Order: sequence, then C-alpha cells, then structure tokens
Amino acid sequence: MFSGVRARLPAIYQLSRTYASAAAKKKSKIAKYTLVGVASGSALGAAYHLSKDDEVINSAVGAHLTVPEQAFKPKLGGYKNLPVVSHFLDDSVHEENTKPRLVVIGSGWGAVSVLEQLEKDDYNVTLISENNYFLFTPLLPSATVGTLEMRSLLEPIRKITDRMKAHFLQVTAKDVDFDSKLVEVTDPATGKDFYVPYDKLVIAVGATSMTHGVEGLENTFQLKTIQDAIKIRRQVLENLEVAALPTTPPEERKRLLSFVVCGGGPTGVEFAAELFDTLNEDLVRWFPKVLREDVSVTIIQSRDHILNTFDTSISDYAEKKFDREKIKIVTNARVKKIDEHSVHYTVKNAGDPSNPETQQLPYGFCLWSTGISMTPFARNISEKLEAQKHQRALVTDGTLKLKGIPDGSVYAIGDCATIENPKMLSHIMDICEAADKNKDGSLTFDEFVEAGQYMCRRFPLATTHLSKMSDLFKKYDVDNSGTLEIDELRVLLTDLDKKTTNLPATAQVANQQGKYLGKSISRIAKASRQGVSEDQVVQPFAYHHLGSLAYLGNTAVGEFSWGYKMVGGLWALYLWRSVYWSEQVSLRTRLNLSIDWTKGAIWGRDLSAI
Repeated sequence: MFSGVRARLPAIYQLSRTYASAAAKKKSKIAKYTLVGVASGSALGAAYHLSKDDEVINSAVGAHLTVPEQAFKPKLGGYKNLPVVSHFLDDSVHEENTKPRLVVIGSGWGAVSVLEQLEKDDYNVTLISENNYFLFTPLLPSATVGTLEMRSLLEPIRKITDRMKAHFLQVTAKDVDFDSKLVEVTDPATGKDFYVPYDKLVIAVGATSMTHGVEGLENTFQLKTIQDAIKIRRQVLENLEVAALPTTPPEERKRLLSFVVCGGGPTGVEFAAELFDTLNEDLVRWFPKVLREDVSVTIIQSRDHILNTFDTSISDYAEKKFDREKIKIVTNARVKKIDEHSVHYTVKNAGDPSNPETQQLPYGFCLWSTGISMTPFARNISEKLEAQKHQRALVTDGTLKLKGIPDGSVYAIGDCATIENPKMLSHIMDICEAADKNKDGSLTFDEFVEAGQYMCRRFPLATTHLSKMSDLFKKYDVDNSGTLEIDELRVLLTDLDKKTTNLPATAQVANQQGKYLGKSISRIAKASRQGVSEDQVVQPFAYHHLGSLAYLGNTAVGEFSWGYKMVGGLWALYLWRSVYWSEQVSLRTRLNLSIDWTKGAIWGRDLSAI
C-alpha cells in the first residue's frame, strides 16, 4: 500500500507545485488589480476634489461684480441714524428678493430648529449670534473631563444656514426698535453698531445662571457654554497637577481635591458623575495613587432630593448610588456666601427647623448650577415693554408671540421665554359664554367639548390635561345629570389650574418650540400670499414631553412619556448615548461622538490641559 503511494509522490508533488504556481499568479493578479484600483481611485478622487476646488475658485473670481452696492455701503437710518444692513455680501444683483425678512437671534436649540423647518422660498432669513456654531448642550458635562472632545459638540452655524440659503452675522444683539422694526447689533471686533431690518423677529437668546443673591459667585464656575467647559477642564486638571507636587502641604492638597457642586438638578448631577468617573478611573491610573485618598465630591441641594424633577424612585436610586460611591449629598441647604476657598451654607436643623445650622466647606473647585435668569438682551427687551411683568423670562402667548407687540411680528422661544399661564378659574364666565350655546347655565357634553377647544386655544399649557374630554366629563359630572353645572365646572378648572405648570427650560422644550414656530411662520407666509387669515392656519403650541434622561456615572436613569422608568444598568448607559447620538444635527458630529466613546473605552479620557 505504501509503495503505491510512494510511487505517486512525484506526481502529487508536481501537481501541488502547479497549484501553488497558479495560486501565486492569482494572488499576484489580485494584488495588481487591487493596487491599480487603489491608485486609480485615489487619482480619480484627487482629480474630483481638484476640479471642485477649481470650480469654487472660478466661481469666486469676479464675485464682487454681482454683489449689490448697498451691501458695501449701507444707507443710514433708524432712531440713532446708524447703517441699516438691508443687503449682504452673499446677495446678488441678479436676484430680486421680495420675500419678507425673518431675523433669528441666537444659535441654540430653538434658533436652529426654526431654520430646519422653514421652507426656502418663504423668507429672506438672517441669523444673528455671538457664536458661529451650534452647541449640543446636553453633553457639555462629558466635555469638561475629556470624555468627549469639545469639537464633537459643535456644528458650524454656516453649514446650517447654508442649507436654508440664510445669511449669518456674528455680532452681538443689543436692542430692538419695535416701531421701525430694526435690530440694533454690535460688531465685536470694532465696537460699532448698526441695524438689521426685519418683518418677523424670533428671539432665542437662551438664559444665564440665576444668582439667588449669593455673594461671591465670581469665585465659581458655570456650565452653559463651550468656553465654560474649557475653563472647567483646565481648572480641574490644574488642581490635580498642583496636588501631585511633593511641595504641596497636606491641607492644601485636600482643599484642591475638594470639588463642590451647588445645585442638584440634571446639569449638576451629571457633572458630578462625570467628574467622579474621571477621578475614580483615570486619576489612579495616571496620577499618584495617594491623591485618591484626599478626593471629595459634594453636591449641595436646596430641595429634599437631587433630581427632584424626576420620579421619586429615580431620585432615590441616584442618591443611593452616589452614597455607595462616597459622593456626599447635602439636601435642604442654602448657599449664603462663596469666598475664595470656602462655601458657606445653612442646613435645616431637624430639631429646630426655624434655626438652621451654618456650615463651611473648603473647596478647590466650585460649580454653580442653580436655575436660570434672563440675559442682558432679554432683560432689556422686557424692560421696554409694559406687558412684560415676569422676572425671569419673556412672556409669550400660546402661539409664542411676544406679549406687548401689537402686530404680532415678534416671537420668543427657548430658555429666554415662558408661555403665559393665567388661572383658568378666573376666566370661568368667558369659558361658559363661549361654549354654552343654549344659555341655560350648564354644559352638555358637546358644549363641554367646545369649551375644551376654547381652553386649548386660550390656555395652551393645559392642552395635555384636556386630551380625554369624555373621561373628564364623567369624572366631574358628580350628579350624573348629563351636564356640567357651574359648580362642577369650577371644581374641574380648580384641579386643572393645579396641574398646569410652566414648561421647564430644557433643550427638548426649545427644540419643539423651534420646530413648531418654523412650521407656523412658513404657513403664515403661504397664507399671506393666498390672502388667508393667519388665525386659520396657526394652532397654539402644544408641548409633548418625550421623557428625561440623566447620566449617573457608567450608567443612566430616565423616565419616558409612556410611563416607563429606566433605573440603572449598562444597557441604560447605551440607551442614553443612543438617544443623544440620534439627536445630533449632522453626520459629522455623530461620527465624532462614536470615535470619542471608542477612544475612551480603549485608552481612557484625554487628560491634557488646553
């Protein structure tokens, strides 16, 4: 048997060599084709980009010849006789623009959402902002410690305005002349003022942090802008580096590594969680391990619980998790003063609530994150209009029109605004008069439905509570008479007033308001061309709460509109990331986020100070 095999060996050897030679030739051919493909693809790609560059260069040659003369030499006008910028450097003499002028002030969630919903042919759009980018604010805490790169949260605003063929001016909004419909702005480079005319104006300037009259806030950090995130990152890393020096005294080291967060809302809690993750994972890896013994993170909250706007079960979970991780939470506390190295606050005395205890906490870093207040521009607008009585925001009606502007040409959205929320009970006679068709002093079910429609138009914040009219009618028709008497209606309105609250100042609200307003003013433009009344095409704004999320350190919590509550777990972290990933305004930022999270998982956070 073996002799037969031995006899066939030369033939087998020759056959294998033939196959090997053929395979080698095939590999060589594949490699050759691959090389040719890569080379030709690269050449074609380079040629394409070079040709595109040539097109761009050629289109720019002589561009000044098509720009209207008024773009270079604006006419003077307005109350202060300033230049009125009615034409722009990207306008063309070949295009006669008769569209109404829409000016949007701001580049945040509300402003960008308005632009995304507009029809290109409806308005001549100009966006005014101090920043030439859109900032994805929900992920700012992640950028403060190097989990995400700063650039991953930014989208150039000119890329967004280009989709709408809108103009962009990087200037500071200073004032509005409502009579002449002129926005006064300041060139930050020269300090010179000029006007931008409008037919419709959208104010979406955001908000600043509330001071609560606390002394010494200049010693703290805030987290509203990308500049804030950069300052925080630099300070945290500087504290770590100084603490790592052998010459730093033990008490000073302990103070430097004491991180205090004033405010137990989502921003404060998420920053504390991100900071703790960094100190717990990266500090012990790259810094002397002895530093970890002196690290402390403290949250000072004025309410009974942190994340008090969430369900109680979520607040309890967050507090227990932080307690396990040695993040100290001080509740029922009021910050009174913040000096250069200490936070002074009072805590309710369990034995004597009327006599709070005063305590002092040394710190090396302090974040102030306690509510919002009006920006200087918004406050200036509020003080000019007699109808504006709110202390913290501009007041609008149900269609987001600014109160106090007779022609309804000005809107306010986002954190700088709040929808008027009058008590429905005080308007009970108006509601009855609008719906009681037979004037018998009671409402049948059909009349009650009509009353509900009237209330939704007049009191849009109550819309959510008026969605199930049949159930409401049955609940408050106590005597089962088939009608609602005036006393029964009074009880109903009293209960609705208790449930109806102002909308929170969140990115979700600003986003929905922007989308609503963009669609509304596009409908108004079309209706105007067709001679149709504005009231026929615009319905009051209705907010649909989709849910709330918060990062708690390698996990997340959340509650959703359909009633589901997400309480911890690794999957919750990835759901939290997925939601914010899907909300990005461009493919570029989505890709950047994916890369940052991958880099962090492999190599840890970037601890370089910038």
